[in-house]
Amino acid sequence: MKKLLFLLFIVGGLCLGTNAWGQLLPKPASLKAGNGVFVVPENLGVKTNLKGNDKTRLLQAVENALGVKTGKGAALELQLDKKLGKGRERTEGAGYGPYEGYVLEVTPKKVVIRGGSAAGLFYGVQSLGQLAKEGKIPAVSITDEPRFGYRGFMLDCSRHFFGKDFIIKQIKEMARYKLNRLHLHLTDAAGWRLQLDRYPELTRLAAFRTETDWTKWWRKGTKEYVPEGTEGAYGGYLTKADVREILAVAADNFITVLPEIEMPGHSQEVMSVYPELCCDPTLPAGKPNRHSDFCIGNEASFEFIENVLKEVVDLFPSEYIHIGGDEAGKWAWKTCPKCQALAKELGLTATKDDSVEDQLQSYFIQRVEKIVEKLGRKMIGWDEILEGGLAENATVMSWRGEEGGIKTVKSGHHAVMTPNSYLYIDHYQDAPQYMPEAIGGYQPLDHVYSYNPIPKQLSKQEASLIDGIQANLWTEYVKTPEHCEFMAWPRLLALAEVAWTPQELRGDYEDFLDRATQEVLYLKGKGFHPFDIRYEVGNRQEYREPVQHLALGKKVTYHAPYSERYVANKEATLTDGLRGGWSYNDSRWQGFIDKGRVDVTIDLGEPTDIREVYATFMQMPGPEIYHPATIDIHVSDDNEHWTELYHLDYPATVDEPYNFKDFGWRARKGSVRTRYIHYQANCSEIGGFQFTDEIIVR
Repeated sequence: MKKLLFLLFIVGGLCLGTNAWGQLLPKPASLKAGNGVFVVPENLGVKTNLKGNDKTRLLQAVENALGVKTGKGAALELQLDKKLGKGRERTEGAGYGPYEGYVLEVTPKKVVIRGGSAAGLFYGVQSLGQLAKEGKIPAVSITDEPRFGYRGFMLDCSRHFFGKDFIIKQIKEMARYKLNRLHLHLTDAAGWRLQLDRYPELTRLAAFRTETDWTKWWRKGTKEYVPEGTEGAYGGYLTKADVREILAVAADNFITVLPEIEMPGHSQEVMSVYPELCCDPTLPAGKPNRHSDFCIGNEASFEFIENVLKEVVDLFPSEYIHIGGDEAGKWAWKTCPKCQALAKELGLTATKDDSVEDQLQSYFIQRVEKIVEKLGRKMIGWDEILEGGLAENATVMSWRGEEGGIKTVKSGHHAVMTPNSYLYIDHYQDAPQYMPEAIGGYQPLDHVYSYNPIPKQLSKQEASLIDGIQANLWTEYVKTPEHCEFMAWPRLLALAEVAWTPQELRGDYEDFLDRATQEVLYLKGKGFHPFDIRYEVGNRQEYREPVQHLALGKKVTYHAPYSERYVANKEATLTDGLRGGWSYNDSRWQGFIDKGRVDVTIDLGEPTDIREVYATFMQMPGPEIYHPATIDIHVSDDNEHWTELYHLDYPATVDEPYNFKDFGWRARKGSVRTRYIHYQANCSEIGGFQFTDEIIVR
């Protein structure tokens, strides 16, 4: 009945009816329905106290939102009211900026929007545009402001290149949903994507490669780069003119573009052009480089980084510059004479919590922060910049769960929450067999929407240091603009509401789903390629109900450890009756370490007749999760003398696609009586993880 009422509202477009929040997404902080409608004239008179560029931007925003021309008159008033939200401006952190709240009043005679800043007025106009249907706007009174100042989307332009036109297209629709940060991952091993005057060779020699498909190039190919202009080469980069055009459109839509220049790791493309910056300068230029990290003991590394950042700062006006900082290998530093000499000079020694190499990374990050601050900007990086000690004024993006963000704010620093378990939108968003290839995981719309960025253990003061949230779209498996939009939308709609709407107003997912479904149709009409949520299959069938079997709740003894990162329900996991879903990180799948094994004994408690023993294993090549190579099942009455029940040699391979397989024994006839069951699944030489969720005994 609820959905029917909502659809009736959409069709009529004349009153807010029983859905008090109308079509608005994100949902506003406060809304009161009025009576009647405002009919939008083809030439809409606008009265405003805005001046200069802000006036121009807002008038254009009105025309874009309502599809009309603006002129003289007072049918719509745009009032900049700096008293609105006075003293509530966000300062210091990455979510800095003016007060973005607004008040919107619609009556049959006129529309008035008051904003504490030009940005607040702009967001009021976006709400007005969403309310307008067929030239009519329902009478309504809205008082609204964002929950967080940082509401972001990260696009990886390195693994697969996405150019100016595509980026501008996304910016214009991000603004409709009040998102205000676009983070561009511009450099990585797969390609350098930003033109620089000081180092033109970075784009000439490291922006193009031999293979379009990153997975083939990285996992199976030569990892070679080719010069710009090479026939059949794949790649590209943003020229400075491209960037200026992107920034102009972003400014018109009150979006800050945050550039990321990756360091000290993920820098093979730099080392291929300038091998003297890595720990082994004898490596030939232009060839695949086994080193991914800058040599910290080499002063030339810091000279290069400062020169690069000077040009980045000259080009991008953002207060924050992202320096990456994640997944540095550090292994070359252990044997590099220059790095070890630096460690000795600094008096670095290993501690319980940090290795010498962790402390070298901290030294690197602190030096880079000084460079960034000397250039008049602030530094932000992934949560690995915490390792060895956080730089004095750094802001952290917490991606490996929430722990980095919690640690950051408890130390008095600012953080942006972007945990991979909720906000990595390179994961599958529905049943994988119906989706284009992804890196793995399962991140459905309702899971993104369920995220609360403020951990419960934070005090009010600590929570105030959470600047906002960001969804990340890494593009190892995302090859085309259409695929990119498919992965981003509608999950960015969920992000938008989590970032903007008060937590207490987000309890009804079905209400959000109604509004998101309508926005998907809107986006399709605008030439986007979103995932059509109307046809969602949902989680794996086995996930939905507990399974009953003879080993349920029985004691399991582990003879080999499970991964500390994927503990699931710990020792109870394999007999708790809970099956896993499409994702290995849903806290039901238990992971077993690289080249390790599943090796457990189940005690049924008493001799029991059994006819079947099996476990399901996941194959997901993206995160290197593979089926086992051998399976062995033995049974015993006394836990000392064992009889082989089953053996299987399986041709485990990295080429097998994403799937789930049952591995185990089934009696051809009759049954076997036993108390103890020993189940072993051994990893093959290809390494990787094994993941299983339950050992089922019947």
